Amino acid sequence: MNNEYSWTKSSFSSGNGGQCIEWSPDHAHAHDLVPVRDSKDPHGPALAFEPAAWTSFIAGIKTGDFPG
Repeated sequence: MNNEYSWTKSSFSSGNGGQCIEWSPDHAHAHDLVPVRDSKDPHGPALAFEPAAWTSFIAGIKTGDFPG
């Protein structure tokens, strides 16, 4: 899964080596699962979420449901 599709880094990522994630929209559209991985370990494992769960998670982030 890691090399077959393009990956998109979180818009909150910075160049300072902080905690960053990537997701693969191409894989999500092709397989109806949203893979998420650590951008610092692109050859490591990826977590896979159902699209509804991922959408709910992103909505929660945007509304501040997960205080940092």
